[in-house]
Amino acid sequence: MNNLLNGLGLRAKKNGTGKKSQYQTLYLTSPYVNNMLVKGSFKTIVVLPKYVDPNEWLAYNAFEFFNYSNLFYGSISDFCTPQNCPTMSGGLVMEYTWTDATRKATKLSAPVYVDCMTTWIQNLLTDENVFPTKAGSDFPPDFLTVIKSIFRELVRLFVHIYHHHYTQVLCLYEEAHFNSLFAHFISFAMEFDLLDKKDTAPLQDLIEIMEGNNIISA
Repeated sequence: MNNLLNGLGLRAKKNGTGKKSQYQTLYLTSPYVNNMLVKGSFKTIVVLPKYVDPNEWLAYNAFEFFNYSNLFYGSISDFCTPQNCPTMSGGLVMEYTWTDATRKATKLSAPVYVDCMTTWIQNLLTDENVFPTKAGSDFPPDFLTVIKSIFRELVRLFVHIYHHHYTQVLCLYEEAHFNSLFAHFISFAMEFDLLDKKDTAPLQDLIEIMEGNNIISA
């Protein structure tokens, strides 16, 4: 791993205990942070199209972001094991717990957490009472709350991949695709106020760089 990172022009940082920390700033390093599929702001493609129902737009994008983030996780999932990732975390200070139907918070390894998360979202997306597909069916009154919950979970997946698996993303030459998906995701979340600051805090440095490059904008 060290040889790989040195080949990328990086070295492992050390924390206060003298032990090697996660390579948290790899995704912030040039040229990787600037690798995008397209140039320009994602703002133009996230605004609500004319004559489109807002809930339909939210539903469509939630479905798309879930599928694409799932694909990216699948590409690095062999490296995300209970041994390598004993907790669902983002760097050294952020650790997520899974809250089940009884509201009990449980610490899970990252792959188990992601499995619970994807199953939960998939069940929502296929529930006609939540994501209606039949003509004449209405979205539930709390649909926006459901969308926010989905986005809150998906951003945790981005956090985990950026902080713990970006080396694999680079080795697979996926950084331009992954950066673009994240920029699109964050732009959409900003447009419809779907995430709180605490949700995006672990990747705030990356968001600020993308804002400075006019890739995303509020």
